[in-house]
Amino acid sequence: MTFRTIISYVLWPLTMWYAVGVAVRDFFYAIGLKRQAAPHITTIGVGNLCTGGSGKTPHVEYLLRLLSDRYSTAVLSRGYKRKSKGFFADDGSHNPELLGDEPAMMAAKFPNVQVAVCEKRVEGVHRLMAQERIEMQGEEEVHISMSPQLVILDDVFQHRAIKPSINILLTEYGHPFFKDHILPYGNLREFKSARLRANIVIVTKCPVPLNPVEKHNIVHDMHLLNYQKVFFSYLKYGALLDLDGRPAGVDMRHADNILCVTGIAHPEPMVAELRRSTKVKHLVFGDHHDFSARDVARIRDTFASLPGSNNIIVTTEKDAVRLRGKTTGLPVYVLPVEVAFHKSAERDFDFLVESSVRENISFLSKLSIWS
Repeated sequence: MTFRTIISYVLWPLTMWYAVGVAVRDFFYAIGLKRQAAPHITTIGVGNLCTGGSGKTPHVEYLLRLLSDRYSTAVLSRGYKRKSKGFFADDGSHNPELLGDEPAMMAAKFPNVQVAVCEKRVEGVHRLMAQERIEMQGEEEVHISMSPQLVILDDVFQHRAIKPSINILLTEYGHPFFKDHILPYGNLREFKSARLRANIVIVTKCPVPLNPVEKHNIVHDMHLLNYQKVFFSYLKYGALLDLDGRPAGVDMRHADNILCVTGIAHPEPMVAELRRSTKVKHLVFGDHHDFSARDVARIRDTFASLPGSNNIIVTTEKDAVRLRGKTTGLPVYVLPVEVAFHKSAERDFDFLVESSVRENISFLSKLSIWS
């Protein structure tokens, strides 16, 4: 009997009750006892079925690069592990304590985008739509709406209270939902049938190149409907940055050793990328880890123990938000990452999203005129 089999027997009662809870919730939505809100604004939901690690943030950033220069755009997230409560919009400070690490990172990278956090996404969208600034015209106060045209909802697939205009489901190439199981035995937060709520499915963190036969098999195993579009993306790493996001001018290939410090769900692709350059020692922390003084001391001690004299520390953009100001005197750099799509799929994905957003915004503008 394997360890996995033993665990399955131990966790089966909890898994059963969790599954019952999910089924009851879905039934209430199906018969209308729980209602979904479709706010009078264009929204794009980005999420997954599992507990994390599918690459949501790089895909949200891809959408921001694609759309935020054309439309007034906001990002709304839960703000995981933040120390604030309720609705909070970034005021320009990009504070991870108030926003959470990922929203703070996006606020710093996209100054033209409104970044806000709220546990209740419906309330968060309504608060974004009600945002305004006050200007003085003579002696009169004039209220000018700051409502965005588009809101990108980060990690919202399980948040059934809101119905996005476009629903994008991510599933990781190395951990696809169709090979997983519901919590706590597996990592799925919902039944696999929830995939049918998505308009677009993206298989993330794919290898390059990706075998066409393997692509076909993955699409087959997902059992999607005809209208659901499938894309395959991979991670594309850039040159090292300093902790403030500026080019560092450091070549990893010239380092004797790299100490890789991560607090993300699945750091394997990043570690593999670093190992293409030199020897790597990996220091692992939990996802969304808030680095304490003890943690930083551990990083310093581990770095000091590395052989060689030309060593560097490399971390993720998300972890850099929480490490900034705590690692004085250490050569800490950031490995930026972006999403790219295989072959001509990028053009197809861009066209599909752009046309859907344009049509939805146009429809809502006409609807507001008629009403």
